[in-house]
Amino acid sequence: MSVIEAGALIQLVNQLEKFVNSASMSRRGFLRGRVNPVAPAQRPPWAQEEARFLELCTRCNACIEACPTHILVRAEGGYPAVDFAAGECTFCAECVSPCAPKALHREHADSAPWGLRAAIGDACLARQGVECRVCGESCPTSAIRFRPRLGGVALPALTLDACNGCGACFAPCPTRAITLQSAWSEATTVPTEVKQ
Repeated sequence: MSVIEAGALIQLVNQLEKFVNSASMSRRGFLRGRVNPVAPAQRPPWAQEEARFLELCTRCNACIEACPTHILVRAEGGYPAVDFAAGECTFCAECVSPCAPKALHREHADSAPWGLRAAIGDACLARQGVECRVCGESCPTSAIRFRPRLGGVALPALTLDACNGCGACFAPCPTRAITLQSAWSEATTVPTEVKQ
């Protein structure tokens, strides 16, 4: 085998390894040639960009085990994801410390964990005329406040600058009217629950 052939073979193996690591396969799917890429999920705080995260993460579960609020779970492909149905992120950075490959990396103490912000949808009970303030009561930063109005129940008002994307408002909402969206891309809604 020539040096050129060996180099091409190594490059092919590296590309195949990256593809396999970024895909979730069932045995049947693999044998039939159906390989599904890993579905996007909300990664833990301070995660690298998605492609880089999938490349670096070894799926060792160290971050999941370190999370004191137990909101990190194994998602599709065995990669960690945040499940806001289980609670909120306190941004304690306990998940970052045990991450040896630096898939979770906090450069500075004041670096933002992610660009998530809450959004309140039309399924909100208060918007339907039913008294409910559970999201505002759950918000640790008081980003959700209720403004009184004549002849009806108070409506939620969200101050995006005060919202840190912790997800505390998500789980208590009885209608799942709250979603967490990327502040960097207006059209992107991130998964807030992990289906297991």
